[in-house]
Amino acid sequence: MTTPALLPLSGRRIPTLSPGASSFPHHRATLRLSEKFILLLILSAFITLCFGAFFFLPDNSKHKRFDFGLEDVLIPHIETEKESRHGSRQVIHGVGAHDEHRHREEEESLRDKIRADHERALQEAKEKLRKSKEELKAEIQTAKAKVSEDLKKKDGPKPLPPVPMPKLVGVNDGDPGDPDTKEKRDKIREMMKHAWDSYRQYGWGHNELKPLAKKGHSTNIFGNSQMGATIVDALDTLYIMGLHDEFKDGQEWIEQNLDFSVNAEVSVFEVNIRFIGGLLAAYYLSGQEVFKLKAVQLAEKLLPAFNTPTGIPWAMVNLKSGVGRNWGWASGGSSILAEFGTLHMEFVHLTYLTGNPAYYQKVMHIRKLLAKMDRPNGLYPNYLNPRTGRWGQHHTSVGGLGDSFYEYLLKAWLMSDKTDAEARKTYDDAIEAIERHLIRKSNGGLTFIGEWKNGHLERKMGHLTCFAGGMFALGADGSPDDKAGHYLQLGAEIAHTCHESYDRTVLKLGPEAFKFDSGLEAVAVRQNEKYYILRPEVIETYWYMWRFTHDPKYRQWGWEAAQAIDKHCRVSGGFSGVKDVYSSNPTYDDVQQSFFLAETLKYLYLLFSSDELLPLENWVFNTEAHPLPVLHLGNITLPGSESQR
Repeated sequence: MTTPALLPLSGRRIPTLSPGASSFPHHRATLRLSEKFILLLILSAFITLCFGAFFFLPDNSKHKRFDFGLEDVLIPHIETEKESRHGSRQVIHGVGAHDEHRHREEEESLRDKIRADHERALQEAKEKLRKSKEELKAEIQTAKAKVSEDLKKKDGPKPLPPVPMPKLVGVNDGDPGDPDTKEKRDKIREMMKHAWDSYRQYGWGHNELKPLAKKGHSTNIFGNSQMGATIVDALDTLYIMGLHDEFKDGQEWIEQNLDFSVNAEVSVFEVNIRFIGGLLAAYYLSGQEVFKLKAVQLAEKLLPAFNTPTGIPWAMVNLKSGVGRNWGWASGGSSILAEFGTLHMEFVHLTYLTGNPAYYQKVMHIRKLLAKMDRPNGLYPNYLNPRTGRWGQHHTSVGGLGDSFYEYLLKAWLMSDKTDAEARKTYDDAIEAIERHLIRKSNGGLTFIGEWKNGHLERKMGHLTCFAGGMFALGADGSPDDKAGHYLQLGAEIAHTCHESYDRTVLKLGPEAFKFDSGLEAVAVRQNEKYYILRPEVIETYWYMWRFTHDPKYRQWGWEAAQAIDKHCRVSGGFSGVKDVYSSNPTYDDVQQSFFLAETLKYLYLLFSSDELLPLENWVFNTEAHPLPVLHLGNITLPGSESQR
């Protein structure tokens, strides 16, 4: 006996007849009946197709389904052919005349059904002929829209797993009680409304606003696309301030227009802190799922940036192609410490919300790689080559290029409910090296943080570095060797120095950078360092110092800054940066930065609110001032969270 051969058919294997086996030539009568039957079906389908082509071919839609009965014709055709084959085999095997009679009745019943379906199709076609051209067009458009919607649902994001919402405390109100403080807080809200309304009127959908030209603006960090950076960045500030109509406008724009499948090369760092951070904060504050879904969609677009030999991400990535590269000016193709070191908070929350460990693993890989590397004088250089894994030029800064790397070490510990001991130890070691090598006192008694360049200390401090006063205060509790008081005092000294950089200008606004040599202290020397672009770092430190000390001078200093911004930066179309804070007649740079709404105005508002608004025991602010809740890691399953306990 010959063993049946096995052939694949749609993923399964079925036996085939061996050579010489009978193919049943003595049952042609039954087969002829089937052939006639099939011919009738083909004729019926052909007539129906003719009517379908008449109405739907002009629309030329690839996805169009013929909704007037064709499907009902084709399905019985297929089923009847199967049943015809099955019936033939029953007769072959000698089933009696009764079975053959029953089979013929079934075939007759099927013929009746096909005739009825065919008649219905013809009737629907006649009804369509009676309709006007406009009615037919409307029907076609409706059908098109339905097909498009079905495709979107099919290709849309997969639903995310349900996760428990972290404990959310103090997401609104924060009434300070004192009428004078409340009046100041109301003024900050009015400034926010002016900034938002101007953007809404003149730059809606663009990344930023040119308030003098009254039109949209963008920079290369957002690529060439209109991604509404100001909308995403401002959402949580609007919510916290109780500007809920404005918040709803922003939410609607995001639901309808925010699209990440664009051919745009963006900064991984900036998009992470502004967009992912902003969307996550808006989700936690409002509970609206759309923000979480958009954050996850964007995060998926950033992951290809990590496809480097070391796993250190590129500075930029094309959202469509996934191709990454680094800034041309960054030390021989290096990635930048502050950029690849400022992903941890957002990526841990992404893993928490999606259950996808990839985000957490990416940032933990960066931490582990840095832990193995030699650090000159215990300091982290600002440049690291993602191909070779070697440091670039030995330049260390707590300002630009380095700043938020140190901030995120501390905040990773805080966000983990103080269980991520590895992050805290790394932070403490780094701060110790910074204090030993970079922090000095000027001849006039001002504490400043310099920059290490080419083996020597440059006695210059940037506006960006002024955030460190708040960082030292935030990290004081939990410091080793009972140094909490020392670090709180260090924070106060940095706050004082940065206030002096404001107070020693004509406009009472701080310059981009200021020096401590040649008899000059806390003053900008170069023309290209005298500008103020609505930066938040000094006010950020005032707020942290207020929260930890309640010294009224911090509110006073914050109010001075708010008044100076309102007086010198406010224009009819919003707020603009100024080019020279030492000039009584400054020129504007004509840019309303998205971080002005996300950070500067938010920190001012919080400064004049009670401590019950976003308490620091429950919330950690990312480097763009987007509040993210503390994650109690003992209650969730982040990879490695158990070992950290």
